[in-house]
Amino acid sequence: MSINVHEYTLLVKELFSAGGFVMPPLFVCALMLWYGLGYRYWTLKSSRSMSIYDLLEYYSRNTSQSPCSIVEQAVQQGVMLRNKGIKNLRRFLDEVFYDYLKEIRKFSVMTKTIVVISPLLGLLGTVIGMIETFDALGSMSLFSQSGGIAGGISQALISTQTGLAVAIPGMLMHSMLHKKQQKIERELLQIRELLCMHSTYITQPPHISSN
Repeated sequence: MSINVHEYTLLVKELFSAGGFVMPPLFVCALMLWYGLGYRYWTLKSSRSMSIYDLLEYYSRNTSQSPCSIVEQAVQQGVMLRNKGIKNLRRFLDEVFYDYLKEIRKFSVMTKTIVVISPLLGLLGTVIGMIETFDALGSMSLFSQSGGIAGGISQALISTQTGLAVAIPGMLMHSMLHKKQQKIERELLQIRELLCMHSTYITQPPHISSN
């Protein structure tokens, strides 16, 4: 096992050396990207296979049940506030749901930024590698301390490949999670409207005139 770890360490060092100085920033970007995507994936996990109406009914009967998603947390807290008979329920729900909105949007900007930056870092490494290649051609040095023509081309290709390897999976995951985020935002809006509608109906029942 230790031999394999040592071999992988040498391979990473060789990759960093061949890719140039843009490799450490790309590595940091990859770590930050997948940390943010992992956090968002856990935060945006799906709730029970029930509609919003069914969730409201379920948590109205089971107020002590542990929620398993952020939508269910919102439903449970909204039902608790409604049961307290708060008059201005919409204002309280807006304040509570704002925290949920911040939570589901967390790291969204960061992941999107890294997806955009990573190919540009790879492109920067490509330009630097091509400059080294043309310098070697200009001086007619096929081999030099920095690798000459072969080293320049290798740096250009490796940095480009790494930038795309970071950006493409990140872009796909970010797109999928962004759709889930939009779905949860619509569900939170629906929960708020249904709770306010039901609260208004309870506190202000329709007036029936007597003949």
